[in-house]
Amino acid sequence: MARYEVVIIGGGPAGLTAGLYTSRAGLKSLLVERGMFGGQIVNARLVENYPGFPEGISGFELGSLMHQQATKYGLETVTAEVTGLALGQPYQIFTTERSFEAEVIIIAAGSEYRKLGVPGEEVLLGHGVSYCATCDGFFFRGREVAVVGGGDVAITDALELAQHASKVYVIHRRGQLRAGQVLQQRAFAHPKIEFIWNTVVEEIMGEQLVKALRLRNVKTRQLSTLEVAGVFVSVGLKPNSQPFADIVELSETGHIVTDELMATSVPGVFAAGDIRGKSARQIASAVGDGATAALSAFSYL
Repeated sequence: MARYEVVIIGGGPAGLTAGLYTSRAGLKSLLVERGMFGGQIVNARLVENYPGFPEGISGFELGSLMHQQATKYGLETVTAEVTGLALGQPYQIFTTERSFEAEVIIIAAGSEYRKLGVPGEEVLLGHGVSYCATCDGFFFRGREVAVVGGGDVAITDALELAQHASKVYVIHRRGQLRAGQVLQQRAFAHPKIEFIWNTVVEEIMGEQLVKALRLRNVKTRQLSTLEVAGVFVSVGLKPNSQPFADIVELSETGHIVTDELMATSVPGVFAAGDIRGKSARQIASAVGDGATAALSAFSYL
């Protein structure tokens, strides 16, 4: 079983930054990522709020640059899914590929898209149901689509889709958005975007492809049908903390509880990024978390 001083779980901005710092500090480090290096940012068409890129940068490019920089200093990486941990010294990390040993673990496994949990969502996934406007928006050129949500991601998705679709309905369960003011102003001013307030999706309708949405007004309880060719779900994220639920303390929302140094309830186990409680869920804050976790890991060792 290969042994490392530090094993990092998750290859998003937090994990890659942690790997950059630990490898540059001379620690033998391994990063385990189940998907694409860069994490969810690879789906962002344009990142405008990360310092150092005044004209913005694509999420895919930013993630690739972070990966290149981390591996330049000796960080090893493997593509696999972590299935569990075993306490002890050293710690054991079990994955779908093989197992590893580590003196320190940094959990930066991020989060995944939260689902609506309504009829039709699972069946029509990939057939009109999507969680990534950047990935799938092009397929709805000239057609009417809906975005469900009211936060930054939802409104960014709506603006992205408006470049392709003939009409974008934004369905939000409240009467006002949670997105930042700049995004709100852009969306309200866009001629293709229409808002449906105080409304939730009850069902996604269609046999082989999405045909319509069954909607319910949360105030009047009135039901209605909205014909669309696609629906993009942007109702938030949930932490990928389940494999660690029996190892470290979790909050009521399922996030890993840490202190300001990213230490968890278990000595030698740190957490960084979206998976930890009280995260700002921004690229910049994830990078800060990763750096802090790496410095804490170095001090611990």
